[in-house]
Amino acid sequence: MSIIRKAKYLVLTALLLSLSHIASAETIMRVASWLPPTHVQNAVVWPTWGKWIEEATEGRVKLEIEYGLGHPKTLFELVEDGVADASFSYHGYVPGRFKLALGVEEPLMGASAEATSVAYWRVHQKYFAAANEHDGLTVAGVFVHGPGQIQTIEPITSLADLKGKKIRIGGGVPSEIGHRLGVTPVGAPAPKVYELLQQGIVDGVFLPIAEQKTLRLNEVARNVVMLPGGMYLGSFSIFINPDFLDSLSEKDRSAIMSVSGEQLSAMAGKAWDSADAVGLKTAEEAGVNLVKVSENDAFEADFQQLVEGMDQIWLDSVADRGIDAQSALAELRSIARSYKE
Repeated sequence: MSIIRKAKYLVLTALLLSLSHIASAETIMRVASWLPPTHVQNAVVWPTWGKWIEEATEGRVKLEIEYGLGHPKTLFELVEDGVADASFSYHGYVPGRFKLALGVEEPLMGASAEATSVAYWRVHQKYFAAANEHDGLTVAGVFVHGPGQIQTIEPITSLADLKGKKIRIGGGVPSEIGHRLGVTPVGAPAPKVYELLQQGIVDGVFLPIAEQKTLRLNEVARNVVMLPGGMYLGSFSIFINPDFLDSLSEKDRSAIMSVSGEQLSAMAGKAWDSADAVGLKTAEEAGVNLVKVSENDAFEADFQQLVEGMDQIWLDSVADRGIDAQSALAELRSIARSYKE
């Protein structure tokens, strides 16, 4: 082979190798998470979605979880700014921005997290998305955690026992419930709850029963009152940086969104339902004092009386959003209650 031909061969080989590398290069979607690695969101939801994304993109996009990037209330901005490619957070951590999202938290939904999450996605798409509360972000899914319950250091026998107690509340609808109960609210992200209870900084928390396991509350909140349907459902969204999506091929963008939306919302809600079942079993095995209130119990009657008028408060709060909020809330409940799991 002549020197010229050899040089051309080497250049061509290098070019082909370079093109092969580009074609096979993986894109990593960096997902920021603020809950412990053992939490269902990190142990089930992200890995499942990651598997779906990898399969849908034929291995071109893979998901990796990153921890410790900041308080959950900052994650909306961190993803918008490109510090992370995607994340999730609780809407109640950012008062005033996500008014519509809090409609799904209203008491007396009467459905599982999976059913409510599916209903939430449909109503979000039909009504809420137009108000652009997630401006600067691409919403990949919305979901709720299971019923929020009363978890305390000392036992309570009535709602009146909570008056004056220091209760950790994450924000959103639970804040209004806490106000009506006359509790002293203490704000803190969920991962700080164990420490707050252990040190006696708070007397209790409003959280789903799953946290008896995932946040080890069975060690520090040894008394739980479980109301039928709980006190509220927590509203979350899963969101992606639009610039990250734009950096992908149209094929891969479409692939990711094809395994998001209602499919992702339902999976997340179902995973959190499963975590509730595990949390309940953990509490039972740990000998936690579980008070399971029946629908005909005076405790439940007092709660229903306590939350009267809360729907209207939410409707009034979103009057400036330019949507038919009353129809949205009615559809939300109808879809959730009729959903077949």
